[in-house]
Amino acid sequence: MFEKVLFPTDFSEVSMHALRECIPQLFEVGAKKLYLVHIVDITATDIEAIELMKIDEEELNKLAGEIKAKGIDVEPIVKIGIPSLEIAEIAQENNVDLIVVPSKGENILRQMLLGSTASNLVRATKKPVLVVKYEWDGEEEKIKCLSNCKEIFKRPLIALDFSECSEKVVNAAKRFEELIEEAVIIHVVDYGKPEDLEKNIENAKAKLAEFAKTFSVPVKTEVLTGIASHSILGTALAKDSSIIVMGKKGRSVLKDLLLGSTAERVVRDSKLPVLLVPCE
Repeated sequence: MFEKVLFPTDFSEVSMHALRECIPQLFEVGAKKLYLVHIVDITATDIEAIELMKIDEEELNKLAGEIKAKGIDVEPIVKIGIPSLEIAEIAQENNVDLIVVPSKGENILRQMLLGSTASNLVRATKKPVLVVKYEWDGEEEKIKCLSNCKEIFKRPLIALDFSECSEKVVNAAKRFEELIEEAVIIHVVDYGKPEDLEKNIENAKAKLAEFAKTFSVPVKTEVLTGIASHSILGTALAKDSSIIVMGKKGRSVLKDLLLGSTAERVVRDSKLPVLLVPCE
């Protein structure tokens, strides 16, 4: 399991819900240490940053005490700076295993262009990022999580593109192998000439079979054709998957987002949690 977890909070309603509900569930299934992080955004505050830092530090310490009372080993960290860059640096310094980010299901591309902390963080960090989806429950008039965080690792759909990143994606999934009931590994053939399609499908099946052998839990494999993001999302729904695990590119991710990359589309459109594994 991912033992060292970083959770950045901005004290918003969604963030508080995730901290109080989802994060403790991750510790029930094996997480060991929580880095609770708040960054005073130096680019967005009119108040004296040092004064605001003192106020936010007090608030974060209260939250840390609340989480500690649940038996969780928590370290609160407050810094001043550009949130995405500071969070990525803290994750690197403390060698965390996982960053957890709640998402309200808004358009990730639009957030990216507006400088959203969450999407900028996904771009900046070299650590796996778990995006957990939330939405507004109109009937109960409150925020709700679309997943039970205690259950999300049970039925992963692992999307591989056979790049050098594929091994890292598989290794990330193996971090929570003890929690898996059944995994589905898929590859989408969206390349090659039409006359090579059958051959490409057979090659893909052979490669998936090799990856499947590295797991000690039940694994199914699927080779699909068409638009990768549609195939991933459709298969996740059909297989009743609990999480989508896939790679994210590093330096070229801004370009990919502007062009509508597979990862961006999946994160944007999925109601399931998405675990994004850095390829660098």
